[in-house]
Amino acid sequence: MLRSLFLLLALMAGLTSTPALAADTPPDVLARTTTNEVLTILKQDKELQSGNLGKVYQLVEAKILPNFDFNRMTQLVIGKHWPRATAQQKQALVTEFRNLLVRTYASSLTAFTNQTVDFKPLVMKPDDTDVTVRSEIRQPGGQPIPIDYNMYKTTFGWKIYDVTIDSVSLVTNYRSSFSSAIRKDGIDGLIKTLSDQSNRTSVSPAPRSGS
Repeated sequence: MLRSLFLLLALMAGLTSTPALAADTPPDVLARTTTNEVLTILKQDKELQSGNLGKVYQLVEAKILPNFDFNRMTQLVIGKHWPRATAQQKQALVTEFRNLLVRTYASSLTAFTNQTVDFKPLVMKPDDTDVTVRSEIRQPGGQPIPIDYNMYKTTFGWKIYDVTIDSVSLVTNYRSSFSSAIRKDGIDGLIKTLSDQSNRTSVSPAPRSGS
């Protein structure tokens, strides 16, 4: 399920690559336009299709990282344990969670071939700052896969803070596994586990910014 989720996340890779446009563009229009652009890149770039990890990581860091509010996502994932984490632990959790998503995303990116995306009409009020963009991924020989992007508006444009596929939330999924790890080994234990996983891969460390 998580592999399918990150395959679908690739379609949002360019979501906020133009901040000036993103701040004024409705989230569904922005998602539809940039999704089509990313699909075109994936279908035409032979190096991405062949699994060139260096280029994949470059694409991830250039396109995927700016689109997510990792602080908010990490806080939601850690849940009730977040308030008792120190400032240093919180920063480490954000960094390691972001690296986890980058690794999973990068390893799945090249699996796209002939998928298409249909976006549903967006229901929102003019002053809404938190919306759900609904879409379906259509793939040859398979059933459509519903995917919802929970997004909120910032001064830098719309940011993703959760993704739900087939009623499975990324935040909820990780909250369950992380909570178990914290109960067993504490917050530092979870950080160490995530850091060890990151060190066993070739992914470049994600920038330590706030989002």
